[in-house]
Amino acid sequence: MAELHFFTGTMDSGKSTLALQTNHNHAARGRAGRIFVTHDRAGTATLSSRLGLTHEAIEVAPEFDFWQYVVSTLTQGGRIDYLICDEAQFYTRDQVDQLAKIVDELQIDVFAFGILTDFRTALFEGSQRLVEIADRMNVLQVEALCWCGKRATHNARTEDGIMVVEGEVIVVGDVDDRGGPPAEVAYEVLCRQHHRRRLTAARAKAVSLAPEPLPFG
Repeated sequence: MAELHFFTGTMDSGKSTLALQTNHNHAARGRAGRIFVTHDRAGTATLSSRLGLTHEAIEVAPEFDFWQYVVSTLTQGGRIDYLICDEAQFYTRDQVDQLAKIVDELQIDVFAFGILTDFRTALFEGSQRLVEIADRMNVLQVEALCWCGKRATHNARTEDGIMVVEGEVIVVGDVDDRGGPPAEVAYEVLCRQHHRRRLTAARAKAVSLAPEPLPFG
C-alpha cells in the first residue's frame, strides 16, 4: 500500500540530502519518480543539499495542483511511482491534501521533507497539515547543534547579524557562514534556551569578549 511519509527536522539536519538519497534509491530499483521543491536556496526548480548535491526539480507555486499534474501525466501515458516533495513546509493545506489524495486514490508513494516551525516558533501551514494526516512521521536522527553544543530545536532568522522574531514568514536564506561578515538575511539553528534569549553565536561571542564589570557596588 502506498503511504504519505513526512520527514522533519531543523535546518542543518540533512532533509534535502535524505530527499536526494531517497530518490536515488528508488530510481536505482527502476521506479519512476518526480521531484518537487519550492523556495530552495539554490534557486528555482532545483533541489539542493548543503553537501553540494543538486537535482533538477519541478517548482511548486502556491497555485500548483499536484493532483491535476499527476492525473494529467498518467492519462498521457507517463509513469509515476513516487513523489519527492522537498521544502514541504511551504506547501498550502490544499496541496498537502492533494498529496494525500494521490496516495489514497492512485496508490503512489509520497515522500515529503520539511521543517516544522518558522523563525517565530510557529508551525508552517504545510507542516501542520502533514503532521495531521501523514501515514508516517519521521524525525531525522542527524541532530543539528546549537552553538553551545546542545541539540538544536529552533530555527532563528538574523538580519544583518541581529536575530529577529517578526517579519514575512517566507524569506529565502541559508544557514549563516560564521566565518565571514553577517549576511543580510540568514538562518541559524539554536536550542530553545538560546532562541528564547535571542542569543545567537555571534552575540554570544560578542558577550564573551566584553570586558568584565568592575567589582564596585
